Amino acid sequence: MEEAIKCYIEDNYSAMMELLKELCHIPAPSHHEEKRAEYLKAYFEKMGAKGTYIDEALNVIFPINCEGSNEITVFAAHTDTVFPDSEPMPYTDDGEKIHCPGCADDTASVAVLTFMAKFFIEKDIKPEKGIMFVCNSCEEGLGNLKGTRKLFSDFSGRIKNFITFDSTPEVACNLSVGSHRYEVTVKTGGGHSFQDFGNLNAINELSGIVRKIYEIKVPEKEGAKTTYNVGDISGGTSVNTIAQSARMLCEYRSDDKDCLAFMEERFKAIFEEAKSDKVEITVEKVGDRPCGNVERSKIAYLEGKIIPLIEKIIGKEVRFVSGSTDCNIPHSLGVGALCIGVDNHKGIHTREEWVEKASLKTGLEIAIKSGLALMEG
Repeated sequence: MEEAIKCYIEDNYSAMMELLKELCHIPAPSHHEEKRAEYLKAYFEKMGAKGTYIDEALNVIFPINCEGSNEITVFAAHTDTVFPDSEPMPYTDDGEKIHCPGCADDTASVAVLTFMAKFFIEKDIKPEKGIMFVCNSCEEGLGNLKGTRKLFSDFSGRIKNFITFDSTPEVACNLSVGSHRYEVTVKTGGGHSFQDFGNLNAINELSGIVRKIYEIKVPEKEGAKTTYNVGDISGGTSVNTIAQSARMLCEYRSDDKDCLAFMEERFKAIFEEAKSDKVEITVEKVGDRPCGNVERSKIAYLEGKIIPLIEKIIGKEVRFVSGSTDCNIPHSLGVGALCIGVDNHKGIHTREEWVEKASLKTGLEIAIKSGLALMEG
């Protein structure tokens, strides 16, 4: 099988890179992955992937022997990018690297996943307990993990293991960072900056909320990390207007559910304290990513199966981190899940993002061998 895998990778490398190029030219902001989903479904069907379909959340799903199985193993990569662009983004191939916003996070992983599935089709591998290849939607930002939520809703209680490709080979995410995200809007009477001087200013009131947030002392718990952030703020009308309205986007994160609950309590108290008969505060939760709630042994099982083979392929030790990925959903439901990487890259979430072309060969080897390892039980 080792020689067969090597030959397959060499024979399919050019086609995989061509797929990556085509996908990079198809815009796919969260909630608007329709064109990528349609393209991928057609591509899977062209490869001979029978039963491929697109669900209501725009996940592209290719199941093998999953009908009636209650022990499905899922391999996934997300189709959406963090960028809101609705037009194709600039793409450059310098021979060694591909430069394009979103090319690494997570488009290259989708290309690897697709050709992993093609290997299973060509070799007619049909695991007894079922395997599912999923190009899922809405992993980024306010996508709120909609694609993976839908998957686990539709296959409730039937998915045993979940592996997502969304990192570099040297780093694996085995703990899920939960987060709550809020859009907070402050409204006051406002007025003219000279004639109505002294009236409450919505920007100043919102600034007071921000100051209170940054006075929070995050809980200190061994083995846990908790953070907060105000990431976007706007408001006002003009320099000579006392602002009537101001808004912000803020969040807190933790890889511990008790710490996450503590932060929720503090944020809600701050919002409530800012209200008065002259200050209207509107709070909308726009993001909710759960923490892990899974037995450590279920994650350890996946680590034992997959991490040694990655380390053998790359010749380096894999480092474990906490992260906010599609694994948040299975972890919160008590399902074993692991996020691993299948390409080398830098600059993700920036316009300078790039992916190393040759690393996708290594990534495809990791993907195929991981699939085979989990099929062994």
